[in-house]
Amino acid sequence: MLKRDLNRRSFMRASAGVAAASVLGVNGTARAQADGPVRIGMIYAKQGPGASIGEYLQRGSSLAVEQAGGKVLGRPIELVWLDEPNPQVSQQNMQRLVDESKVVAVVGGNYSSSALAMMSVANREKVPLILTGAAASEITGKSCSKYTFRTQATVPVQMAGLMPYVSSIGKKVYFITASYAFGQDILRASRALLKQVGAAEVGVDEVPINTADYSSYILKIRQAKPDVIVGGLVGGDFSNFLKQWNEMGMKDKIPYAAVAVTDTDFWDVGPQASTGIYIKPWYYNNPKNTAAEQKLIEDFKKKYNQPPSDKTWSGWIGMRALLESIEAAKSTESAQIVAHLEQWKNTEGEFPFFFRDFDHQLVRPAVIVQVKKQITDKFDYFDVLKNTSATADETAKAFGTKEDIGCSMPSL
Repeated sequence: MLKRDLNRRSFMRASAGVAAASVLGVNGTARAQADGPVRIGMIYAKQGPGASIGEYLQRGSSLAVEQAGGKVLGRPIELVWLDEPNPQVSQQNMQRLVDESKVVAVVGGNYSSSALAMMSVANREKVPLILTGAAASEITGKSCSKYTFRTQATVPVQMAGLMPYVSSIGKKVYFITASYAFGQDILRASRALLKQVGAAEVGVDEVPINTADYSSYILKIRQAKPDVIVGGLVGGDFSNFLKQWNEMGMKDKIPYAAVAVTDTDFWDVGPQASTGIYIKPWYYNNPKNTAAEQKLIEDFKKKYNQPPSDKTWSGWIGMRALLESIEAAKSTESAQIVAHLEQWKNTEGEFPFFFRDFDHQLVRPAVIVQVKKQITDKFDYFDVLKNTSATADETAKAFGTKEDIGCSMPSL
């Protein structure tokens, strides 16, 4: 029964050397197993507006496993991929990975609301969780957990990089954001910066997820006559908005700026409707990409006949950090993995990046990009403008101090 249920819910064994053993023989064995496959869970969206994002996150995580030869500690890796449709089911799937699959860790969580629900399981069950997409500040702030790490920059950090550009465009700002934790975080962070950058709010809409028709919102924006729009829509919602924005003749009439968008959004929208200035964690055509990132791009193109998205990078670096930490720990025991994730550091690029031990936030610069005036490549939509910070000290300052973020990390 267990085997049939897991198959039905898309139990996935990664290719290229990743183990294909069944979970039938688990029978309650402790997660820190001495032999046999090392099971790692993934929770990424398979349906709804985030399905495309989930696919690229999963591809990045799986590719990190393939690049590691499909093994960690000399043992085969077995990946189990479950869905992230909403917070309740994501939490249930996190529990299933722990109870049924006996995973040693989980990588996933694109939506902040789902991530927060998954964190409760990680903390209770003492299972390391690396969140690769969620950006709400409370994840590494007031709700921080000893067992949770996060690769995405927080919304306040991203907005601090974006708002100076917003104010250089114009002083009257209209907000259109998702009506859940991520969008609410954008509003709080942006409003806190308005006075600092000399701008003012002229309107706001908080939009339910899976909104199909944006015409009424667009008419409200047109009537408010802002200088610039600050957006906080994700996945299919963002794609729907930009397509309808173009259809209603608004493209290039009022500039659009946002955080937490992904390349697949624009590949879906197409060159005719794409527009705006954005902060992204990574871009495949950035000349500052490291040798390891160039290898990621090369391997991904070879496998999928297209370049990776920024979400691919997030899934890849989250899984890579986990595997390298397991190797360094020489153990699959949770406390040992957590301890070595806290010590993990990547020194391949211009600035080292790492998880801070006091909040488990990955600290690294993001990149500011602008949609090209003329898009001639079906995947290369952006001109890279600059990094959000120029030095390691600036980066650390941008992410805030322990007192700034309000994390009181519990002990193991």
